[in-house]
Amino acid sequence: MQLPVRFSVMVLALLVARSATAHEERGRTFETPDATIYYEVTGSGAAPPLVVVNGGPGFDHTYLHLTTAWDSVGQHRPVVFYDQRGNGRSLGNHPKQAQNLKAEVDDLEALRVQLKLDRLDLIGHSWGGYLVMAYAALHPDRIAHLVIMDAGAPRIKDTIYRFDDFYPDAVERQNSFAFADEIGDPAATAAGIREYLGMLFYSTDHRDAFLAAMSPGAYSRAVNAAVYADLDRYDLNPELAKFRFPTLVLTGRFDINVAPAVAFRIHRAIAGSQFHVFERSGHLPFVEQPEEFVTVLEQFLAH
Repeated sequence: MQLPVRFSVMVLALLVARSATAHEERGRTFETPDATIYYEVTGSGAAPPLVVVNGGPGFDHTYLHLTTAWDSVGQHRPVVFYDQRGNGRSLGNHPKQAQNLKAEVDDLEALRVQLKLDRLDLIGHSWGGYLVMAYAALHPDRIAHLVIMDAGAPRIKDTIYRFDDFYPDAVERQNSFAFADEIGDPAATAAGIREYLGMLFYSTDHRDAFLAAMSPGAYSRAVNAAVYADLDRYDLNPELAKFRFPTLVLTGRFDINVAPAVAFRIHRAIAGSQFHVFERSGHLPFVEQPEEFVTVLEQFLAH
């Protein structure tokens, strides 16, 4: 199992009781020419909606609910989550469904149309951060505010992973499950995911609480492999210089999954962008420092 070399907790479909009950009732689906897309809207308030794009590829959005941050954001504005095609509840009978970056960008644009929004306040985490950069490059007129959080590098091969440097023991344990995972042993898959997740946190207390609250859901190896392979064709670096909308780049100081240097280079490439480091976070600042995360995010969206 090679999860450490893919930028994701993104990596998880987290089926938590709170999420499955509190959010499922609000969920809806719509159809594109070759996909079924599930989305849900939480929160309320007069401020423009915030669309949240989860990491992956190959996982649904539910790990995002393992924090109080979005509930706080939802006091002022609707917050929109969705499952990317082929994951979570975005499933349907689509035998010729495309699995590539263009399809993911098209789905996000279709979601904007479904929500009847002229422009988007958009935040992407990890692989989702890469996806929102690609969306913004193709639809710059549809961006009101863009937030890029712990994202993979604009040229995906430039992403800096630090697992081997900081967690060689955990990587070795995870790799021990690789064969069984490859042949379809769900227990091996779950064990490998837990090893991976344990490397994403600054605080062991936050790590342990996160692991206790989650259980791994279905992981689509086919979606992950297809989308990730497609990304090798692209270099978004020239596109970032064209961004002319408000942009905020976020990173955890101790993000092992995507080194903070990646976020800093994205920030430097986007003229006028803001940059913020969460000093006591790993790959999930909205979990480890939710109050600061909400404050920084709301201040940015207010202007």
